Amino acid sequence: MELAAAHPALKAFMCGSLSGTCSTLLFQPLDLVKTRLQTLQNNAKPGAPKVGMLKVFINVIRTENFFSLWKGVSPSFVRCIPGVGIYFSTFYSLKQHFFQDRAPNAGEAVLLGAGARAVAGVSMLPFTVIKTRFESGRYNYVSVVGALRSVYETEGVRALFSGLTATLLRDAPFSGIYVMFYSQAKRSLPQEVTSASYAPLVNFSCGVVAGIMASVVTQPADVVKTHIQVSPSHWSTANAIRFIYMEHGLAGFFRGAVPRSLRRTLMAAMAWTVYEQLMAGMGLKS
Repeated sequence: MELAAAHPALKAFMCGSLSGTCSTLLFQPLDLVKTRLQTLQNNAKPGAPKVGMLKVFINVIRTENFFSLWKGVSPSFVRCIPGVGIYFSTFYSLKQHFFQDRAPNAGEAVLLGAGARAVAGVSMLPFTVIKTRFESGRYNYVSVVGALRSVYETEGVRALFSGLTATLLRDAPFSGIYVMFYSQAKRSLPQEVTSASYAPLVNFSCGVVAGIMASVVTQPADVVKTHIQVSPSHWSTANAIRFIYMEHGLAGFFRGAVPRSLRRTLMAAMAWTVYEQLMAGMGLKS
């Protein structure tokens, strides 16, 4: 089937997948550092300097190697290429179905983004679990398929869907808040700015603002999700919250916030910018 004749939702899927490929490869090191920060054991001596993002970066390169910063990129690709495609095709389909003749308001934009992310998040959850374990450095998986088989055989299918609640509590609000801020920021700008030759820069800038807001709000859910998925003991969301609070206090829920905010913000801004440009190139309204 020729691309020109493809269904618009399929075109949205392809545009989303391509944007997901670019952003995943570029920002994977930030995701790895975020996971390492969140899973650090609280055994530092009183008065010892805090371990920050830069120290984890240097430590990974020193004790492993430079390319270890891309550990987990295989499951990230397996998750993000179809996952971002599913997200954008679901987003496009929902928007076309419910908001064909008008732009969604702020509340509707939240629901639109959250609904699309929930579909993509549930579909790709087993690969999210494997990606998190690869990045943690605690498991010696060789391949994505081998990791899936190992988890299934030793821990059961339930482990492949561990952290579902925390993932949805993180991803659905993130996407909902992101879409709301992104669409409202773009709508507040004059038409000549958003349609000019520097539209990609405008889209990216709006995406950065939206990403920062959404990242901060959903950071605690991300920390909980990481702890559940790295642990082989089937923690519940409540147990993970209790453990993080007892071990690290309230600050524990914001561990890894800087690398995650950087990655999520830049990745989302880049994905949306590439997606919008590709859709415009195909003559479709994103």
